[in-house]
Amino acid sequence: MDRHREAYREEAQELLAKLEASLLELEETPQNTELIGNIFRALHTIKGSGAMFGFDDIARFTHEIETVFELVRDGKLSVSKELMNLTLSSLDHIKAMLDEAESDEISKSEIIHSFRNLLLETGNWKLETGNWKLETGNRKPETENSELETENPELVQISDSDFHKNVTYRIRFHPGSDIFTNGTNPILLLNELRGIGYCSVVAQINDIPTLEDINPEACYTSWDIILTTSKGINSIKDVFIFVEDNCEIDIEMIDETGSESDTIYKKVGEILVDRGDLSTDDLNQVLETKKLFGEMLVEEKKVEVGAVESALAEQKHVKKMLGGRREKPTASSIRVPAARLDSLVDLVGELVTVQARLSQKASFQNEPELISIAEEVERLTGEIRNNTMSIRMLPIGTIFTKFKRLVRDLCNELDKEAVLVIEGGDTELDKTVIDQLNEPLMHIIRNTIDHGIEPPNVRESLGKPRQGTVHLAAEHSGPNVFIRISGDGSGINPEDIRAKAMEKGLISPDAKLTDKEIFSLIFIPGLSTAKQLSGVSGRGVGMDVVKRTIENLRGTVGISSKKGRGTTVTLKLPLTLAIIDGLLVKMDEGFFVFPLSIVEECVELAHDDLNSARQRNMMNFRGEIIPYLSLREMFMVEGKNPAIEQIIVVESRDGRVGFGVDRVMGQYQTVIKTLGKIYREVEGFSGATILGDGTVALILDIARLVRCVEDKEVFSV
Repeated sequence: MDRHREAYREEAQELLAKLEASLLELEETPQNTELIGNIFRALHTIKGSGAMFGFDDIARFTHEIETVFELVRDGKLSVSKELMNLTLSSLDHIKAMLDEAESDEISKSEIIHSFRNLLLETGNWKLETGNWKLETGNRKPETENSELETENPELVQISDSDFHKNVTYRIRFHPGSDIFTNGTNPILLLNELRGIGYCSVVAQINDIPTLEDINPEACYTSWDIILTTSKGINSIKDVFIFVEDNCEIDIEMIDETGSESDTIYKKVGEILVDRGDLSTDDLNQVLETKKLFGEMLVEEKKVEVGAVESALAEQKHVKKMLGGRREKPTASSIRVPAARLDSLVDLVGELVTVQARLSQKASFQNEPELISIAEEVERLTGEIRNNTMSIRMLPIGTIFTKFKRLVRDLCNELDKEAVLVIEGGDTELDKTVIDQLNEPLMHIIRNTIDHGIEPPNVRESLGKPRQGTVHLAAEHSGPNVFIRISGDGSGINPEDIRAKAMEKGLISPDAKLTDKEIFSLIFIPGLSTAKQLSGVSGRGVGMDVVKRTIENLRGTVGISSKKGRGTTVTLKLPLTLAIIDGLLVKMDEGFFVFPLSIVEECVELAHDDLNSARQRNMMNFRGEIIPYLSLREMFMVEGKNPAIEQIIVVESRDGRVGFGVDRVMGQYQTVIKTLGKIYREVEGFSGATILGDGTVALILDIARLVRCVEDKEVFSV
């Protein structure tokens, strides 16, 4: 049961995320009946599955929301901002119940009371057998002590039958002859049955008299109904609740979905015997002939034609249900715990390391057969690695959609108007990266609205639309993903940042900085240009967290802005954090790895050019002067310098940079291992990897290395 409860939690969390997105979309298009249907079905699933797996509090609470959205679905209640606010608050409460957090009973009671007030306003309801029932006419409660009128209403009790799986029932409905005089139309009852499941109906007309004997006010027809539904037998009984004293109603379960006996259904004769329309002796007697069975029964006057037709309809109905279950395709996806997937990635990483050892051993021994085996293992390992990495890839839209709620709530809090436009939501990124993007994106979007988007009246005075726009876009670019968050607000004034930085002593008054360098000051902890403190921002906390998190993901963050036109924050992230293609280099006896995704070219510098580069920390790369950094000098590597140094030209956030190394060993499939706690504060390394011979190679964090040099040269001005 614990396993099932955990599976329900996961499914419910996914449904709540989809529900939130659907509600926000419904608020923009309130007449979208398809959305309303999706919301109602999601609520029903959360309620039904919750009761099935012991989450009765969630089931009862969700039932309140579902009841109101049934009114919305039927067109009896319009979509309003009040309803949206209330429903979104309810989803937050359900999330807390799923996490088994301490329940706020006062808040829960207020939400329930508000939902029931919406029911009261419509007038199309009544309280019956512990459940809210909708009616076609306006009515008041039939009992004076209605639960709606209490100070602290208790939750409505829900029948367990609401949560049954699909079951097929045989219903024999024989109304009394005077049923019409009570104002009852049996056809409406049949239509109501059709509304709760898949239904087959056969009318029995054998009792209709001749024309001269007929009473036009009497009912002579009865009906046999085969109904497949998930509502449970009590829902069927509710259909006949007002006529059960004047009718003969027999309800019998004949097939249950989920049973193991998906075999061919009964033959017509067996069905007739089960129904009591035919005796076993008569069945055996007729079977001795060779005519069609139904035809023989009628000829022998064993049963009426209507009974045979009804049995055939039942046989056809159940066969269709059974056939549908057999033909149902197998699941196209499975749910796997993240821990198992992480374990698989670790094992693949170990396999890659062992494969590297095998390839190295084969090359040393130079045996053709061993080399052939090593090459085949390398090919298979590469395919396993690629498939495993693709399993970890998820569409980034899974976190993008949740920010629509954030934008909505911020606008309500700040009295602003803005809409979130999402592009590239199907762009895939490693799950490990996605899991760590939520907080940085939240900070950026909050700042975009609070600092950037102007109040509606200000925007109108500037000739802008009252409603601001926040763009959240993602796109692939080689081995990286670019995420851009932009807003059409007031933009950033570089002079405001410069003045604030000088006030805090971060730069000297005579420092000469470009706009790009000034914008980079935003990421310094404690720096905020907010003119007043608010519950959203103004304390200088957030953007430093953004930069630190993105750099921990081996990514970069940049800002561009135009005053009066808006600001764009660009995040550059690697596709995966587990296994990367690297360029292995050697410094004396030590090994280092450059991420291959940022390497542009490898060149050599001879003695004279090398001395010039070392003196000026600059080098000539195909006619372009770029910064030069010697890894020997940066890491203080001892030993003799090589006569010819090899240069690795990489693309950093500010342009190309050349790194001098002793020797380039070649491309290497790198399994990233995290460094221990003792090395956590060491700048310039993002991890380590194990080479084929067991040697450890350090993976270079190029962005941090470049930043270390920039910090020493720029901010010392």
